[in-house]
Amino acid sequence: MNRKLALIIVIQAFLIVLLFWVLVFYGKDEYEASTHASEDNIQAPNRVNAKQGLTTIQISPATQAQSDIATSLLKSTTHQGGITSYGNVLSIDSLIELRSRYLAAKAESQVISTSLAHNKIELARLRELNLDDKNISDKVLATAQADTKADEAKIMAAESNAKNISDSMRQTWGDALTKLATEKNPSVLLQSLIDYKEVLVQITLPFDSVEPANNSNVLIAPVTAPSNSAKAIYLSQSPSSAATIQGKTYFYHARSDALRAGMQVKVSNLNNASKLIGVVIPASAVVWYAGKPWVYRKTNDNQFDRLPINTNVEVENGWFYHNNSKDGLNSGDKVVTSGAQLLLSEEFKAQITNENED
Repeated sequence: MNRKLALIIVIQAFLIVLLFWVLVFYGKDEYEASTHASEDNIQAPNRVNAKQGLTTIQISPATQAQSDIATSLLKSTTHQGGITSYGNVLSIDSLIELRSRYLAAKAESQVISTSLAHNKIELARLRELNLDDKNISDKVLATAQADTKADEAKIMAAESNAKNISDSMRQTWGDALTKLATEKNPSVLLQSLIDYKEVLVQITLPFDSVEPANNSNVLIAPVTAPSNSAKAIYLSQSPSSAATIQGKTYFYHARSDALRAGMQVKVSNLNNASKLIGVVIPASAVVWYAGKPWVYRKTNDNQFDRLPINTNVEVENGWFYHNNSKDGLNSGDKVVTSGAQLLLSEEFKAQITNENED
């Protein structure tokens, strides 16, 4: 009895397995046929094209409505271009040292000039005595003449030394500071720098910036303490460049309250900045791809272009954009402010589909 029951169970199990494989075999063909038919009936609503570096994507108005894609109209606006740069508070030890050497050379020249004037008078007197029946010898006259020539040579050497020091000063500190440093009586500005009531700051501006105007000013603050800002007044061009930043360099002077020699300062609110005309791009319109910011511009009812922008100037609720090319954004353009990330995803899907088809 047990053997018959076991046999029946084995036969039933075999039949169940057989029926399962029959269903799988015939069902597979029907499933694949149904899937292919379904795929053939689905038409991709979007088309993505990339020509001459410009990516366009087409989406029907119905799909836009379903995906909550919305746009915003860009309006023209102006922005006072504020150039931000950096500078360094300089030590003027070498300027003071060169000034001391220059003044010493000039003083030496003045002392010798006084001696020369006396020797010339004495030489004239001795020459008259020599002519007056040799009341003095020719040797005494020759000695007086030699003293005069020596004084003249010493004056030339001292003046040459002073000029060389002045030239060296000009190479390092420029014409304006050299003029201040070579004055016998120091100006109020130079004395303030020497007394450390004011500091000298070398500021680097971009190569395309305009030249600062006389007595123009900027705001500077230590990089590590941006709230401690101070006004710096333009002094002159700087003949040497900064070691860390490339650009055009200028000398400014400022009160020394929070500034110390060797400090790096941040520069802002330059008076020579120009007023720019552009548009404000809402923050919600910007998508990031390949490490760069982009926006989608709606060009007609069902087409969008992806355009690169810059985010250098941040303003309230977005970024100020100044168009430098004919292909950029302009007033009156519509940019996607809702659904921009969805459009970027559609691009990725189209790329993956194209790769699979290839």
